[in-house]
Amino acid sequence: MPQSKTQPTGPSTLLKTLETEMERNWSAFKKLPTPPFYLAYEITEHESANVSGSFGTLVSSSSNDKTRYLDIDLRVGSPTLDNYHPVRGSMFNMLDNFNPVTIPIEDDPAAIRAAIWYQTDQRYKRSIEQWIAVQTNVKVKAENTDKAGDFSSGPAESFVEPVVKLTGFDRKVWEEKVRRYTKPFRRFGNVYQAEARLNISIETRIFVNSEGSRIQTSQPYYRLGITGFAKADDGMELPKAEYWHSSTMEGLPTDEVVLAKVDQIAKDLMKLKLAPVMDPYSGPAILSPRATGVFFHEIFGHRIEGQRTKNEDDGQTLKDKVGQKILPEFLNVYSDPTLKKYGSSELAGFYRFDNQGIKARRVTVVEKGVFKNYLMSRTPIDGFPASNGHGRRQAGYNVEARQSNLIVEATETITREELKKKLIEEVTKAKLPYGLFFDDVQGGFTMTGRQGPSAFTVIPVMTYRIYPDGREELVRGVDLIGTPLTTFGKITAAANDPSAFNGICGATSGGVPVSAGGPSLLVSQVEIQKKPKSQERSPILPPPFDDPNIGTWREFIFGGNL
Repeated sequence: MPQSKTQPTGPSTLLKTLETEMERNWSAFKKLPTPPFYLAYEITEHESANVSGSFGTLVSSSSNDKTRYLDIDLRVGSPTLDNYHPVRGSMFNMLDNFNPVTIPIEDDPAAIRAAIWYQTDQRYKRSIEQWIAVQTNVKVKAENTDKAGDFSSGPAESFVEPVVKLTGFDRKVWEEKVRRYTKPFRRFGNVYQAEARLNISIETRIFVNSEGSRIQTSQPYYRLGITGFAKADDGMELPKAEYWHSSTMEGLPTDEVVLAKVDQIAKDLMKLKLAPVMDPYSGPAILSPRATGVFFHEIFGHRIEGQRTKNEDDGQTLKDKVGQKILPEFLNVYSDPTLKKYGSSELAGFYRFDNQGIKARRVTVVEKGVFKNYLMSRTPIDGFPASNGHGRRQAGYNVEARQSNLIVEATETITREELKKKLIEEVTKAKLPYGLFFDDVQGGFTMTGRQGPSAFTVIPVMTYRIYPDGREELVRGVDLIGTPLTTFGKITAAANDPSAFNGICGATSGGVPVSAGGPSLLVSQVEIQKKPKSQERSPILPPPFDDPNIGTWREFIFGGNL
């Protein structure tokens, strides 16, 4: 299927225009009484196409949508103390945290330079105001516990790859596909919302800075999602979804694979509607590889983002723990944005350079259970004076240290069946009625600040009670909760079944593509609480469709073997 093509290798008009304006403005700044010590421009261009359908009909369709955003990093003062230094006790810091600036989408150098010139002038004036506020603030506030400066230098990088263009995308073909993918949901009156959505985005980033870097990268993302929602009789919302990520159209699944997953989603929603609600529980549990990925992304990944520890309001869970054992010896953890695939899965967290012009690299975070490194942007912290290629942002936000591809690696593994046996042993030893298996999760979130508990929540979708006789029973209404340091020490075994999941992680520097992966894990003690639920009953009116030919829900789910 035709998809995208690349321009001839070489600098684009955008890159040449940025270089010209950088040279002109940097020369002019040197003549001012208070010149900046660093200047960077980044233009992010998105060319996109989107097609979505619901219950066999088309909902939306667009192609060749294009946007361009300009981000300016202008620093006044010195690397030790500059205008990006937090102004403590003030909302002043938030004023520029999200400031998207659009520029012309046509390659007209004069129009683009005019936009860059004006926005640079505005940013310089704002930076001087920030710098004055910072100097006053540090004189009246308590001294920071972190003694590192505000910025680190980096090498001048030169990298130019061809710009990918979205061409030949056949909207009609995909409009028919999303109709076909969602039409089966019309058989089930219990499913009140269902959608298939294809998102194509080609992200081209152009970066130049006053250190001499010139970088042009262009990366396509293809993402197909199938989602369904049902509601239990007690009002509980029941979501189920499946997503596929690829860097090419050919990497997306075939129609047969998607339709088989649609069938499975429908069955799972029916099973969840019939499943009992889980009561609060504390005891052993198995995390599937997907659950492991979300689990580590939330409870661990956000706490190794080094820039967070510089904030005096952050919980700083792992501060001063470098060199200490925080996980079992059989676990290693690394973050590697250069990794394109993990097993059979393409990884969304892949990139060549971060948003500060630093080359991506693998960072060993935990080795044999011992904490080794933070993920670093160009904002240094005590003991970590330089970036390791993890300064990231969504266009319009300030850069912060963020995750990329976070991989949990086990050096001692057993089979999934042996892991289940170990779970049953734990259940029997603790004289509990059952253990838990978290098979699929929807996502999660974590709190890292000091104002509240430094806790996490993982949101399972498919959870099973595992009884001492090996029987498994689906339950619903579960939230996996806890605190990180306690939970780290409860991991006791790993299976030989690693895999990864992809997603978009939202934080204070916006939403960025990430991946997380690892094996199934046995955790000797977890805690769950009841999931919040709507007080609204299931629909009172009968649905407009409900296929009588599939028989009862139980017959559909179990094939008549009741």
